[in-house]
Amino acid sequence: MDRRVEEYRFEDDGRIPNNPGLPLLYYPRALGEEYRDPGRCRELLRENGWGGAWVNGVFSYHHYHSVSHEVLCIVSGTARLELGGPSGKTFDVEAGDIIVIPAGVGHRNAGSDGSFRVVGAYPPGQERYDIRTGEPGERPGVLENIRRVALPNTDPVFGPEGPLVERWGIRR
Repeated sequence: MDRRVEEYRFEDDGRIPNNPGLPLLYYPRALGEEYRDPGRCRELLRENGWGGAWVNGVFSYHHYHSVSHEVLCIVSGTARLELGGPSGKTFDVEAGDIIVIPAGVGHRNAGSDGSFRVVGAYPPGQERYDIRTGEPGERPGVLENIRRVALPNTDPVFGPEGPLVERWGIRR
């Protein structure tokens, strides 16, 4: 599996808070063929301490999670994902790509082919996620939630020595 990682930081746009301290991590073509089976991908995530795994797509509206980080493993198809909210960046993703989304970072599916499938998961203790859309009334509480979200102990795909551990400054 390829361990190249790209980092992206997004500013708070007044609607989508994004994350003031952690970058979104994009691992292009990092998921080996053997893990593109949703069951095997879920096992890999579980082996690396990430749980609450699900198989589906990505919502077509901008949303974020204020109480959890999230990993998206693209197991089939292609999509255009908008990350960081309406003012963020558009990514053309394909099977094998992995995206680790810090709490608060907006994301949405802006279009995908019919075979697009994702395995998503969360760090330990964060399987209870929320779905926030940037409504004005949710603002004060979500900023505090995002600040309190714990760092994971491991990279969801590469384990304790993976790129996330270094890039997010996880201390052992």
